[in-house]
Amino acid sequence: MIKKLIRKILGTKSKAARDTNTPVVLGPDAHGIDPRLLSNNAVRVTSTLQEAGYEAFVVGGAVRDLLLGVKPKDFDIATNATPEQVKRLFRRAFIIGKRFQIVHVMFGQDLLEVTTFRGTTSANAPKDEHGRVLRDNTFGSQAEDAERRDFTINAMYYNPANQQVLDYHGGIEDIRAKTLRIIGVPEARYREDPVRMLRVVRFAAKLKFSIEPETGAPIKVMAPLINNVPAARVFDEMLKLLMSGHALACLQQLRKEGLHHGLLPLLDVVLEQPLGVKFVTLALDSTDARIHAGKTVSPGFLFASLLWHQVLEKWTAYRASGEQTIPALHLAADDVLDSQTEKLALQRKIGTDMRDIWSMQPRFERRTGKAPHKLLEHLRFRAGYDFLLLRCASGEIDAEIGDWWTAFYEGDEITREELIASAGRPAGGGGGNSGEGGSGTGGAKRKRGPRRGGRNRSGRGEGADSPAPAHDGGAD
Repeated sequence: MIKKLIRKILGTKSKAARDTNTPVVLGPDAHGIDPRLLSNNAVRVTSTLQEAGYEAFVVGGAVRDLLLGVKPKDFDIATNATPEQVKRLFRRAFIIGKRFQIVHVMFGQDLLEVTTFRGTTSANAPKDEHGRVLRDNTFGSQAEDAERRDFTINAMYYNPANQQVLDYHGGIEDIRAKTLRIIGVPEARYREDPVRMLRVVRFAAKLKFSIEPETGAPIKVMAPLINNVPAARVFDEMLKLLMSGHALACLQQLRKEGLHHGLLPLLDVVLEQPLGVKFVTLALDSTDARIHAGKTVSPGFLFASLLWHQVLEKWTAYRASGEQTIPALHLAADDVLDSQTEKLALQRKIGTDMRDIWSMQPRFERRTGKAPHKLLEHLRFRAGYDFLLLRCASGEIDAEIGDWWTAFYEGDEITREELIASAGRPAGGGGGNSGEGGSGTGGAKRKRGPRRGGRNRSGRGEGADSPAPAHDGGAD
């Protein structure tokens, strides 16, 4: 009934009868986009192209967000100008891409992506043995470009000059019905680019849209095709998913659609354990909160949190086999990072940050002598400290150690010396060594024997998530 009413108001045809070569044209009163949400640089790019005699539109996710009343984070431009023609119009423009060439236009730190309308005649495009398109630089009309886009809600074009939206595939209807629908035959579209299955999950979770039945039906069967996608592309998509501001919802949707295997399959185990699900939930909820607040998020901290329980399991096993605490932790970290790098192409910088965060954890148990002061000087201290608070908040270790470090971190020199002195006194009924990270001892314990410092392979310190409620921390 609602869809019929929308079609009557907008004058649209049914999906079966719609002519996808002719768009539905929506004026300002019909679409309701607020021009103030537009980027000045996006208007600058479209007007420059139009003044040079080309067609140019804001396209894709930016139009979707504008229709939802949300200020887009990124603005993509579509045009009938070729990449070389676009490049000639802008001082800082760079042609990139092998699979499909695009132009990056820079205004200071602001990057806009400009694509030439893509054609549909891709039958001769190189494909792998599974049907995934490897390279396709065929250009075409705007109607063909709309047909090539993945979802109806991402296939609309907005012209800032006349404030009109061009809708070829009923995207406005699907936005208002909160439905995610793929354009074309789902099986064929997923085979062309299996990453589209991950995008279905991300958009459904982020926008709180339902997945249209025909769009969702093939996903569980075709999920293994993700294994044929280059690891770097999978990592990029996973990072978008985890930093979408709806990370936990995305991971839950991944599991629901059967797409988690081969990506982060360990989450199946973690999310079935009470401590694991609480730990991951706290980390992802905090990440989402920071993103919604406009704060920065460290990918290293995020992946360190997601993979921590696998490290913890291997760390425990190595220690049980006779390895000392610190070497055992490094061996566990090596095992986990080696297996995940193969699947997700984790960047070296991110891997280094993860190691730093993990390797600091047993050092937080050393609260006597000069050890606390040295740890405080670590360039990645704040990330490690936030991670410690996350372990405390999830119940993995005693909250007392997190409280001690909070007092030490925030205290003056006198307070810090008093805390170190109190930590040096044996706790009632206590004995044993500190430095046995992950055990979660409640009281402070005296360290015996030579001090073994973890490797200080600190990153350049760009800040961290602040998962724990005790601190709104991390550098922004």
